[in-house]
Amino acid sequence: MAADRQWKWANDPKLNKMEIAKLEKDGLDVIDTIINKYAVEGFDSIEGMDMDRFKWAGVYQQKPKDGYFMMRVRVPGGIMTSEQARVMAQIAKDYGRDLVDVTTRQAIQFHWLTVQSLPDIFERLASVGMSSFEACGDCPRTIVGNPLAGIDPNEVMDTRPIVDEMERFFLMNREYSNLPRKYKISISANVFNTGHAEINDLAFTPAKKVINGEEVIGFHVWVGGGLSAKPYLAQKLNVFCRPEEVVRVAAAITEVYRDNGYREKRTHARIKFLIADWGVEKFLGELVKITGELETVGEDLTKGWNAGYFYGLHEQKQEGLYYAGLSVPVGRMNAEELVELARLADVYGDGTIGACNSQNVLIRNISSDKVEAFKQEAILQERFKLAPSTFVAYSVACTGNEYCNLAVVETKERMRSLAQYLDDTVDLDTPLRLHMVGCPNSCGQRQIADIGFQGALVKTEQGMVDAFDIHVGGTLGIDARFNQKLKARVKADQLGPVVAQMIGVYKEERLENEEYWKYVDRVGVEHIQATVDRILVTA
Repeated sequence: MAADRQWKWANDPKLNKMEIAKLEKDGLDVIDTIINKYAVEGFDSIEGMDMDRFKWAGVYQQKPKDGYFMMRVRVPGGIMTSEQARVMAQIAKDYGRDLVDVTTRQAIQFHWLTVQSLPDIFERLASVGMSSFEACGDCPRTIVGNPLAGIDPNEVMDTRPIVDEMERFFLMNREYSNLPRKYKISISANVFNTGHAEINDLAFTPAKKVINGEEVIGFHVWVGGGLSAKPYLAQKLNVFCRPEEVVRVAAAITEVYRDNGYREKRTHARIKFLIADWGVEKFLGELVKITGELETVGEDLTKGWNAGYFYGLHEQKQEGLYYAGLSVPVGRMNAEELVELARLADVYGDGTIGACNSQNVLIRNISSDKVEAFKQEAILQERFKLAPSTFVAYSVACTGNEYCNLAVVETKERMRSLAQYLDDTVDLDTPLRLHMVGCPNSCGQRQIADIGFQGALVKTEQGMVDAFDIHVGGTLGIDARFNQKLKARVKADQLGPVVAQMIGVYKEERLENEEYWKYVDRVGVEHIQATVDRILVTA
């Protein structure tokens, strides 16, 4: 079957260069080449198209493409063990210049790796049941979900077994290692949409249905979400999926995309474009040719969206146990801090740590008799706070041009500094989500923010300087919509005062407890635009 597909694609004269390269050598084959050739012979021995295939090993060239690499490590469902955390911390210390990032897809990211270090890193990860393989590339990437799975009072079932089954099925499965483009899966049974379903290629959200007189808890199925320069919200299929059917349905959906997705232009290859052209009814028609008839939709159990934030100490569904949501400003820490999180998980919890798509972390299963001692831990006072200040708490940033070849501006430190400036300048008691990205690919998920910042450059008398386009009013959940761009490109050194004044106007005009995206929806983007125009006149 795979050979038949390859023959069909090989005879398409419009295939892009990457598609031709994947026909010549499967992306997964580069892993052995890295271990047995490039790690031995060094960076200069890497062949051109193999550098692109490095993504299937979870590795990208780091800016400025002078011999160093970035790596993502899969953390399925965002749950890792303290042992895994210690191994990753040691990798960062030995090879990654002491740098660890938590990503918006619940993965762990390293920088400064050399090709010579990769085989040892692969082995260390494998020793604790982890992998970087297919964390990037045209394949099913890290499965995101609920980092509270199994302990969550707001979940309708424990999704850990499903995530584990899905991970085992797709990881290194050559039936799905050559998709038209990257492919992101979300599985969550939390009623507050912790998996960010609407921005994933494939998502499963909690639902229920009465079947043959019995109420069944399962999932609704969403397809075609994604961000980047042309963002789309996922659309719901007319399908109710029992828990035991999830992997089978996911495989079939992936097969439809694999065999029908676009392979001519890299910028038009995601499943979102296929869904936009076909519509969900045609897609479902192709799906049931593989699966047979499926149950139609039942009742959605999603109630809202918590944006992946869990700060503070909270009761679990297990009596006498608590989880702690900790702030990791813009997702960045060092190796020693990751080791300290592992210690906290062992001393106070059950040795598991949650990674959130808000770039923060959780300590799970803290017994009630240890809560007070836990709250006194020094790192919780100094770095990973249980109750962080408003703007630092709700700030997200991509890697930026510090390491990313696509970004045009620096983002990590700039977002942290902006958030701190706002905390020092503006008194606000309502969460306001700020996301900053360095390019249109939007790894920092700018489109779903209350206020999103996208990096750009502007020409001045002194030359080109960093600036940001501002977007307002994004949210996910029941009222999902992407934020809208204002006609204002603000120089980076003016961003703090401009945003502070925008928030000041919001404070004056909002209704009681009105969230920012709801305020934007009520007053309209034109009103926000007029406000920013007035601010910029005096900036």
